[in-house]
Amino acid sequence: MSQAFLKHINDTLAQIDADGMMKRERMITSPQGAEISVGGRQVINLCANNYLGLADHPDLITAAKAAMDHQGFGMASVRFICGTQDLHRELETQLAQFLNQDDSILFAACFDANGGLFEPLLGPEDAIISDALNHASIIDGIRLCKAKRYRYANSDMNDLEDQLKAAKADGARFIMIATDGVFSMDGYLANLPDIKKLAEKYGALVMVDDCHATGFMGPKGAGMPAHFGVDVDIVTGTLGKALGGAVGGYIAGPQPVIDLLRQRSRPYLFSNSLPPAIVAAGIEALRLVREGDDLRAKLFENAAYWRAGLTRLGFDILPGEHPIIPVMLGDAQRTQDMAQRLFEEGVYVSGFFFPVVPREQARIRTQMNAALTRDELDRALHAFEVAGKAIGALT
Repeated sequence: MSQAFLKHINDTLAQIDADGMMKRERMITSPQGAEISVGGRQVINLCANNYLGLADHPDLITAAKAAMDHQGFGMASVRFICGTQDLHRELETQLAQFLNQDDSILFAACFDANGGLFEPLLGPEDAIISDALNHASIIDGIRLCKAKRYRYANSDMNDLEDQLKAAKADGARFIMIATDGVFSMDGYLANLPDIKKLAEKYGALVMVDDCHATGFMGPKGAGMPAHFGVDVDIVTGTLGKALGGAVGGYIAGPQPVIDLLRQRSRPYLFSNSLPPAIVAAGIEALRLVREGDDLRAKLFENAAYWRAGLTRLGFDILPGEHPIIPVMLGDAQRTQDMAQRLFEEGVYVSGFFFPVVPREQARIRTQMNAALTRDELDRALHAFEVAGKAIGALT
C-alpha cells in the first residue's frame, strides 16, 4: 500500500481525534447485564439496547446450547442452497404471528434486512418517502433502490403530505413511506396514526423499522403498530436488542412480499443463514417476551424514575416516554469528557456526536432496562451529579 495513501488515512484519523470525535471501545470481560466488568472494574451499564435484560437470561443460554448439541454450530451455506433448518422456519412463523403479519424472513442483521428490502420491491417508476432521521440502514437500502427518493422533516406530517403530493405529481406508480418506529438517537416515537392516514389518503404503503420497540412497546411488546393500534404493510426489526441482544434481523409482511424477497433480496441470497443457537434463543426470547408483562412494567418504571432523577439534578434531557433518555451536552469533546468521568465514577455510557447526531447536538444516550435495580439507578444518578459538576454541565 502506498505511503501517500496511508498518510492520508492517518491524517484523517488524527483530525477525527483532534475534533473530539474518536470512538474508542472498551473491553467487557463479563456477560452483558445491568452491571458489567470493564478493565477490571464493575460498572453500571446504561448504554446497551438490552431493554428487557434478556442478554444473559439463563433460558436463552440453555436454548442456544441445546440447539448446538442437536443441530450443530453453523450452517456453512445460504438459505436456498442448504442453509435452512426447521428452526429457521419456526422462528419466522412465530415472528409473523407475534407481529400480526402473514410471514417473515430472517437476515444476519436488521441492517441487512433494510438493505435488502427496497430494491427487490420497487423500481424506477416508484417512489420512497423517508423520514429525515431514519436509521442509516434505511438510508443505505434506499440508495440501492432505483425508486425516486423523497425526504420529509422528522415527524412533520405537513411535509410528508407535500412529498406525497410531489411523488403523485411525478407519476409514481407505487409509493412507500419509510420510517423508524422509534428514532433511536432521541427516543421519539413516529406518528404512525397520522402517517397511516396520509398513506391511505394517497394510496401509499407504510414500512416501519421497529428495532427499538419490538419486545417492549405496545401490548405484549408487539411494537409501535400495536402501541398505536394501527396496521402497517411491512415491519423490519432485530433479534439484537430486546429479543436477547445477539444478532439477526427480519422483515415481516404480506406473503407475496416475503416470497419475492426470498427470491431477490441480495443480503438474504448471498449471506450465510443464522446459526442454530441464535435461532433457538430467538424462539425462546419470543416466549419470554410474550409472557413478559412484568419485565415491561419494570422497564417503564425504571425509565420514569431515571427521567425524574436527571430532571431533578438539572440536566437537559429530551422529553418522551421511551426508555431511550438522551442527556444533551452539545459539544463532542465535552460529551467524551462526561463519559470518561462517569466511567471513573462506575457508570458505563457512550458519547454520541457527529456524524451520528447533528453537530452541536452531542449527547450521552442513556438507556433503561428491566434488570436495573433502584439501588443501581440511585448510584448512577449520584455519578451523573458528580460528573456533571466536574465538567461544568451542572452548577
